[in-house]
Amino acid sequence: MPRWTMIEAIRDALAIALRGDPRVLVFGEDVGKNGGVFRATDGLQAEFGESRVVDTPLAEKAIVGTAVGLAMAGMKPVAEIQFLGFAYEAMDQIAAQLARIRFRTQGRFTAPAVIRAPYGGGVRTPELHSDSLEALFAHTPGLVVVTPSRPYDAKGLLLSAIRSPDPVVFLEPIRLYRAFREEVPEDDYEVPLGRAAIRREGSDVTLVAWGPTVPVAESAAAQAAAKGISCEVLDLRTLAPLDRSALQASVEKTGRAIVVHEAVQYAGLGAEIAASIMDLAFYHLQAPVLRVAGLDTPYPPASLEDAWLPSVTRVVRAIERAMEI
Repeated sequence: MPRWTMIEAIRDALAIALRGDPRVLVFGEDVGKNGGVFRATDGLQAEFGESRVVDTPLAEKAIVGTAVGLAMAGMKPVAEIQFLGFAYEAMDQIAAQLARIRFRTQGRFTAPAVIRAPYGGGVRTPELHSDSLEALFAHTPGLVVVTPSRPYDAKGLLLSAIRSPDPVVFLEPIRLYRAFREEVPEDDYEVPLGRAAIRREGSDVTLVAWGPTVPVAESAAAQAAAKGISCEVLDLRTLAPLDRSALQASVEKTGRAIVVHEAVQYAGLGAEIAASIMDLAFYHLQAPVLRVAGLDTPYPPASLEDAWLPSVTRVVRAIERAMEI
């Protein structure tokens, strides 16, 4: 079994989808001849041709608008927004069209498109390249929002997303693209949407994370273990719909919860998760639900991002605070 990075797993998923279903189309800025800015689509145009792996103009509105029309016509478009911050240019197409087609037409039409986008910090990108905007999409009824934290899940979740009857926003953590390798089957397989995964078993504190903050939570859990604190790491994987059953089961077991995410804290997805925990597991809580997140400012210049992002040190401090309450 090969050991792949996340970018290699994503490329393989796209190749399998293109090979297995003639309705699948991949398009976006530089995805064809250049193979994408991160080489996620490298070699796909050479294998499948310019009619199925298509370079587009620098026009996010046109990219997503095309995906909406193709999906309504029965195709399975996989459109790439080169960086998630550029999705601001296409929010009308995503939130007002893609997400609402089934509701607006009372089920006569749907638009099962996938919108892929790299996101997240830690790689010293320019402005609008590192924004974590997952809460915007999770807040939009009609969208499924997915983000993997490891290569195996990236491939299986992307194949599930492409085959889903619903529109899916598929968020790919930039700093995890080549961060590590793991065994990934070359076969066609799916990881179910809407299900979280426990990355580390624990009994004292639940660390809820997704995408780029999962390794941060895992490292913090390891440091806490050296202090005698047992942390469970719950990787949500799908942000909408939220796996409330997994969230409830973990917090009922540990009695404490900390949500870790890169996006700004105010009105972020962590607030929804904290409210869900209060709904589901209030009588099991031994401490308030805490959040460790990005600061409430625009994403900073590269020289300041280490201070802005949630760090292992900040998560460990939150763990200690939760245990002291």
